[in-house]
Amino acid sequence: MAGLVALIGGVISARLVLVTAREVTQQTLSDQADVFASQFADNRIGLRRMVEVLNGQGVAVVQARPNGVVVSGDATAEKVARQAGLLDVTGPEHKAVEVGERTLLVELRPADARGAIALVREAETSKAAGRKLVRNIAFALAVGLLVAAGAGLVLARLLSRPLTRTAAVAYSMTHGRRDLRAPVQGPREVADVAEAVNSLSDALQRSEARQREFLLSVSHELRTPLTAVKGFAESLADGVVTGDQVTSAGRTIEQEADRLDRLVSDLLDLARLGADDFRLDLVPVDLTALVAESAQVWSARCAAAGVRFSIESPTGPVMATTDPRRLRQVVDGLAENALRVTPAGRPIVLSLAADANQAVLQVRDGGPGLAPEEYDLAFERGLLNARYATTRPVGTGIGLALVHGLVTRMGGTITAGPAAEGGAAFTVRLAAR
Repeated sequence: MAGLVALIGGVISARLVLVTAREVTQQTLSDQADVFASQFADNRIGLRRMVEVLNGQGVAVVQARPNGVVVSGDATAEKVARQAGLLDVTGPEHKAVEVGERTLLVELRPADARGAIALVREAETSKAAGRKLVRNIAFALAVGLLVAAGAGLVLARLLSRPLTRTAAVAYSMTHGRRDLRAPVQGPREVADVAEAVNSLSDALQRSEARQREFLLSVSHELRTPLTAVKGFAESLADGVVTGDQVTSAGRTIEQEADRLDRLVSDLLDLARLGADDFRLDLVPVDLTALVAESAQVWSARCAAAGVRFSIESPTGPVMATTDPRRLRQVVDGLAENALRVTPAGRPIVLSLAADANQAVLQVRDGGPGLAPEEYDLAFERGLLNARYATTRPVGTGIGLALVHGLVTRMGGTITAGPAAEGGAAFTVRLAAR
């Protein structure tokens, strides 16, 4: 493409050079004619010397006397001057006369009482100079194209080398490699591409590690109730459990089956959250009543665990357009998470408040809390489970991720932060009616 542009530019330049060379020659001849006519009209000495100089430059001088006699040492120049109108000239004139295949430039000037003069010069002289200049331009253009082509090849190789390496790393990533990194070198744009590929590789590595940890956690959570169900079922089948123990075994199997059902339901909900067909029944909801219903359940569960439960709620209704079943699922998920980590004797608070145009639901606990850098990471699936599995009670790693997804789908926001009770506070904000 660059070569084509240069070629077109060269052709245009050559044409302009030829035209310019002719114009310059015509202007020079015109200036010479002005000077000679002035000297000729004043009958100054030295005219013979001027004629010799002009002849030496390829310019013929033709004189027309008042009586119509034309004087010239060049028959062709005399003929051309007559043809150009030497005998009838009244003012400066510029002519170009074709004689066969030759073009002659003519400058006509009146010389007062002494008649008129004409300077004749062959245009081929200017063309020859123009052609020489064109050849020089063509040579320079050819050299420039060769240099540009060589420089382009070198530059393309320098640019393509880091891009090729980056492409190789990206290709390896599609086959599961996460240990390779693209070299960050070359121009800024190429280096930016390499850095982006490296960042993507790091993100994939972290994400896949978390997925593995999450799967391990879920597998463990599934294995525990399955082991209990299988053990009691085998005992019943083998007749090991008899009499009054059968009822107890059946109750245990039912409880573990319910636990499995909740876990599987949470997994399905979490998987379907991003789907377009995830159903939400958005209706006007009195959040004060919803919090009161939740408090009845969780006050009893907290009392059984020795945890102090309290509720903070306005006396009047706080209305919001939301899905009451999914919002209750959010409150239950946050309360269950708080109860899991709160020691006996410590508090859990379920709070509701109206803030400007928002309804604010909050669950605070007196548990061990979270590190400040973990507040933004708390809702990532399986992250807290993997981090605290050996130091505190943990769940499946699904609950907070599911809560975050539900709140987001209902058009709200949820954040984590420190609680005045010493643990963590999870705050849900919904648009109030």
